[in-house]
Amino acid sequence: MGFDEMDVSTIWMNGEYRDWEDATVHVLTHGLHYGTGVFEGVRAYDTDRGPAIFRWEEHLERLYNSTKPYDMEIPYTREELTEATLEVIRRNDLDGGYIRPIAFYGYDSLGVSPKDNPTDVAIAAWPWGTYLGEDALENGVDVMVSSWRKHASSQIPTNAKTTGLYVNSMLAGEEARRNGYVEAIVLNKEGNVAEGPGENIFMVRDGKLYTPGLSQSILDGITRDTVITLARERGYEVDDSATISRGELNTADELFFTGSAAEVTPIRKVDNVVIGEGTRGPVTEELQSAFFDLVERRTDDHEEWFTYVDEQ
Repeated sequence: MGFDEMDVSTIWMNGEYRDWEDATVHVLTHGLHYGTGVFEGVRAYDTDRGPAIFRWEEHLERLYNSTKPYDMEIPYTREELTEATLEVIRRNDLDGGYIRPIAFYGYDSLGVSPKDNPTDVAIAAWPWGTYLGEDALENGVDVMVSSWRKHASSQIPTNAKTTGLYVNSMLAGEEARRNGYVEAIVLNKEGNVAEGPGENIFMVRDGKLYTPGLSQSILDGITRDTVITLARERGYEVDDSATISRGELNTADELFFTGSAAEVTPIRKVDNVVIGEGTRGPVTEELQSAFFDLVERRTDDHEEWFTYVDEQ
């Protein structure tokens, strides 16, 4: 669904609520030319108490931390960004959906150095369903190992969610789709498993969970952390600093992606090799159910992870 088909009307930008079509930037914006922006992807869920933003504080913390390598200063407090986000959800009359805060170097000069450019900030929100397809959550997705490698943290900071770095993700994802797959898996420079283009990855083997550690050039995913917590609460052993070789993917009992957009999505094939039974595995299903029970508030667990729009 394109934005023009959605019933959304308002974006917060630089301290003002603007009509959706008027939230624009100059063509010589620094961030457009050099990818000098940071962003977040956050979901709000429809609950009995109205829309609830999932782990907003953690996303906000990561947004501010992402600015640090770029010497970027967001000219708004966390409280101001929170209130703006809540109001955008209200003005767009959303029960749930996807939230995109972004900060980027704006328009002033076009040298590579951004020192003379302002930091522009915007927050949008819109309805967004299943990221990898309507049946992906139940039936899983077919993926390929991309020929594109994930950049190393010694080259560009991998713990910052930087706009320009998603060129790497786009190349990997589009390569996969051109070859008939739904999504990609990206290896790091050593040839070990890093992550998906917009997702972290988990492997299940003999009832134990493995996910690449931060040293493997991955983003420290908030949904990744959520699933690790849920798994350990259910008695699973989780190695969250794993090194996973490409070959181990093919012999896994189960594989699944996690991410704010992808949520918990099973992987049924890698490079046309069937994973496990070729269906959503039992561990994946248990953790996926636990995740949706949590975010849709069918349980009172982890109340501290939710910001309720109608109660602010």
